[in-house]
This record gives sequence, structure tokens and C-alpha cells, in this order.
Amino acid sequence: MAKMTAAQAAVLVMEKEGVTQAFGVPGAAINPLYSALRKQASIAHILARHVEGASHMAEGYTRAKAGNIGVCIGTSGPAGTDMITGLYSAWADSIPILCITGQAPRARLYKEDFQAVDIESISKPVTKWSVTVREPGQVPQVFQQAFHLMRSGRPGPVLIDLPFDVQMAQIEFDIDTYQPLPVYKPAANRAQIEKAIAMLNAAERPLIVAGGGIINADAADLLVRFAEATGVPVIPTLMGWGTIPDDHPLMAGMCGLQTSHRYGNATMLASDFVLGIGNRWANRHTGSVDVYTKGRKFVHVDIEPTQIGRVFTPDFGIVSDAKAALELFVEVAEELKAKGKLPSRKAWAGECLERKKTMLRKTNFDDVPMKPQRVYQCMNRNFDRETCYVSTIGLSQIAAAQFLHVYNPRNWINCGQAGPLGWTIPAALGVRAADPSRKIVALSGDYDFQFMIEELAVGAQFKLPYIHIVVNNSYLGLIRQAQRGFEMDYCVQLGFENVNAGPDAGVEASYGVDHMKVVEGLGCKSIRVTRQEQMTPAIAQAEKLMAEFGVPVVIEVMLERVTNIAMGTEIDNVTEFEELAKDASDAPTSIAAVALLD
Repeated sequence: MAKMTAAQAAVLVMEKEGVTQAFGVPGAAINPLYSALRKQASIAHILARHVEGASHMAEGYTRAKAGNIGVCIGTSGPAGTDMITGLYSAWADSIPILCITGQAPRARLYKEDFQAVDIESISKPVTKWSVTVREPGQVPQVFQQAFHLMRSGRPGPVLIDLPFDVQMAQIEFDIDTYQPLPVYKPAANRAQIEKAIAMLNAAERPLIVAGGGIINADAADLLVRFAEATGVPVIPTLMGWGTIPDDHPLMAGMCGLQTSHRYGNATMLASDFVLGIGNRWANRHTGSVDVYTKGRKFVHVDIEPTQIGRVFTPDFGIVSDAKAALELFVEVAEELKAKGKLPSRKAWAGECLERKKTMLRKTNFDDVPMKPQRVYQCMNRNFDRETCYVSTIGLSQIAAAQFLHVYNPRNWINCGQAGPLGWTIPAALGVRAADPSRKIVALSGDYDFQFMIEELAVGAQFKLPYIHIVVNNSYLGLIRQAQRGFEMDYCVQLGFENVNAGPDAGVEASYGVDHMKVVEGLGCKSIRVTRQEQMTPAIAQAEKLMAEFGVPVVIEVMLERVTNIAMGTEIDNVTEFEELAKDASDAPTSIAAVALLD
């Protein structure tokens, strides 16, 4: 067998497991691994400006394409603790990423050595597996097990901590005989699927709730086939948005307290049966369990056994990978349909479609400064069906879910459960690294944008172009809106009198940070928009600048300072702060209005 360092063996295993891209920041304790990466030259590397940014880049890379596993690398101590947020985000949304950290030599562990921290213990609650490798000969098998765990069952992240002397040690390892371990995924049986379909057939107003597990399983096409075979409308969760095209007649809207449609909530409340596939019953989707479950039966399909009954006990639970389950759902449903044994759902689907046409929020505002609703209307007009949106948290994300349109799986890339500010820029860069040709539009509020703005320099350095829409009201908008219940507007103002904002700045000095100057200082291009009629030319200009310079282009849209987006405490108690659409002219880019034009 060949002799090599343990670090070289780790790189060879990653190569065999399909890794071609990594993100990270070198440091003294991880330099042996970087030396092996340089020598092997099979895995490209993008240098982040912050190690948390590297972890979010890895997330974006994984989320962009089925089968991808993003890799993030950092040195000992603070590099690992910086990546905890990325690990939490990946763990919460069932996203496999591999985090590799350097560590002090074994003899210096537990002696308070410089930048030596027990990252294994710190990261265990937010990983599928976290391990400090204490024997050089275990390195190849530890990496093999990491990929096996990340891909098996409910996907998720793994952290491998490598002491410096473990990386440097010589071991014998035969990479030519190496094979990845078989992936384990639980699968439903036909009897379970037949029972679930019998329960669905007995209902009068059934729905399918499509979760992010369907996207993880690369099974959106099967979901659409199943919905079409049965005629049952679909409500995607935020993480499942794109599993069925927004303009499909059976797409019934999203349900929830914030990222939802009026017609989606109304349809959920009108239903009597719900088949959830690959979803978690997250609280932003359900609100209180009592309201969400009253008057309806539930079947829950999930890859993770402990998810069944975690939020509420369904009438029937099936532990299965979403793709394995949907293959059987399609098989059984199409057999029953061919025999004429499926009830007609035309009347129920027609009711859902009517709500989709009439229960709309107004977007066609002419106010200056702009209302956010008008920004999303402009985006709908200027971005096509293939556009991939990247966003994380805040009023900008909530409004995006209410007003934008998504037509394909993995075209809404969103950090769902963790929602860390700053996620959007590095995640968008990770998506771009995974797919050089995709049309990517990131969306941030001003604070999310400021959190990790330094990562724009990565986009400039490594030529990772995309469009970033920043809606700027110089506020922590979502928190300010939440503070209304406490009758305060406290410590959420981002505005200040910027002494460098002169008469030609194009924005009031009181908005504070001049994002255009910062963006350009980081090597990217920027455009500022203050009126809705400037949006279309700004987007056209951004496309040209990306083509010419190959860097991210930021379009900053100046909003009204105080704005409120519809949300509530229950799916039957959502407060609408703005006037509702009276007809299609009030929401001209809604799915209903576009359908009328077609």
C-alpha cells in the first residue's frame, strides 16, 4: 500500500466521494490539509473573508444541486466556533455539509493551548456527527463514515476535527480499492401507501403539504405526477417552494403566519385532510397546533422516525425517504386512476383555484419612497421563470414569499429554521460556485446585507457574479414590526447622519451606511433606485455589468422607512396592514393576473 500523510488520505477520500469544491480560510493548525489540497489539485478552493461565510457558502453549494455536498475548512479555535452558525443552519434544514477544522497537537489537548477548543463537544448539538480524530490511521475511515452519515437518513452536517500531528502522520492507505459506503434511506412499503391513499380518497377536501424533504430527495417531478393523478391541490412549505410551479392549477398557495398567501391559509382552513410529505410542521407554517389541526385528519411521511409525532400526532405516520414514498404514491394512484377508482377532485380544486384568483394582496402602489410590495412587482416583471432566488430572514424574505413566483425546485434557496442574518451573500456565492450558468438573484434587507458584506470581495476575487437586490429602509424592519406589541420602536434604527453623504449621494444622509461606496470598495458594482420606473433599467444595467466585469452587482432600492408586511398569530388571524387587491389591476403580476393576460 502507498504511504502518505493522513491529510493526503483525507483529500483522496473526498475526491473519491465526489468533492470538487471547498470553501474556507487557511490557518496554522490546518495547513497540512491545505498542503495536501495544493498537491493533489483536484478540489478547487474559494477563500472566504470570514469562516462563518465559508460555512454558508458550503450550504449554498449543497442546496444548489441534488447530490452536492459543500465542504468548509478552517483552522483551530475560533474558526470552528465561527462555523457553528453554518452547522446549525445546515442541521436545522437537513442540509449535508462537511466542516473540517484544524486542532492543536494531541499532546496539547485539554492544556488550554493557543486556539485549542473542544469543538467536538461544542458542535455536537448541531451536527449529525462531530469527531476529533485521535489516531492517524482512522482518518480515511472517519471521512468515509462522514459522507455515509451525511447522505443517509435525514441529511445533515458533520464536523471532523484534525489535530495537527494527526494530519502530519504517515499512514498506509490504498485509495485504489476505496469505495463509498452504501447510503441508507428508509422506504415506505406498498401497504402503507395504499392505506394513506385510502384515507385521502375518503376525504372531501384533501391537500398535500410538500416539504423541503421532497427537494432534498430530488422528487419534485414525482410530487407533480401524484398531484395530477389524484387531482389533489398542493400547499408547499417555505422549504418546499418550487416543488410544484406557482402557476400550476393545483398549486394552492403557501400557508403560515408570515411567509404565506391569503388563499393558501384560506384553503388550509377549508380542508378536511392533509398528506404531509417531507415536512416538519414548522411553527411559522402551522401557528398553534389546535387551529392548524382542527377538523382535519393527517398523514405524515418523513425520512426521520422521530419527526413523526414530534409537533402533533398524525392519524397515520410513514417513515420513508420522500422519493421512495412518492414513487409508490404515483404507482398506486395511477393504477387506481386507470381503474376509475379515484374520486373526482374537480370541484374542490376549482374552489382552491378561485381563492387563488381573488384573495390577493395589493402590489401596485405608486408611493415614493417605494413600498416593498411594488419592488416585488417590478421583480416579477423583470425576472423570468428560471430565476433562482436566494434569501434568509426579515421582512424582505417574508414579502418575497408573499409576492414573488417560483417555478422550479432549488430556485428558492432559503435558510428556513435558523434564519441567520448575513446568510444571503455567502449562500448566493456558494450557489454560483455550484452552477456557473444559473440566473441568481439574492434578496436582502439592509441589515442582513451589512452582516457579512465583506464576502462580496470573494465574488469579485473569484468572479462569481449574481444580482443582489437590497431593500433599504434603514431599520431592523421585522423586529420593529414585532415591537409594535410592546408599544416601542427601540434600538432597531440603523439610520444615522452620515458625514460623508454629500449632495450627490442620491440618498438622504439619514439612511446611514452608503452601501454603494462599500460595495464598490469591495470590488463589485452597485446601482441605486429610488423610484419604481428606475427598476427595469437598473436590472438591465446590472445584467450588462455582470457580463462585462464578472462580479456581483448590487441594486439598492430605497424604501419608505416604516413599512409593515402582513403576518399574524394564527393562520386564521393574519393582520393585513395594507389595502387588499380589489381586482387584477391592483396585483398585476400575481399568478391570477398573469393567467388572465395569457
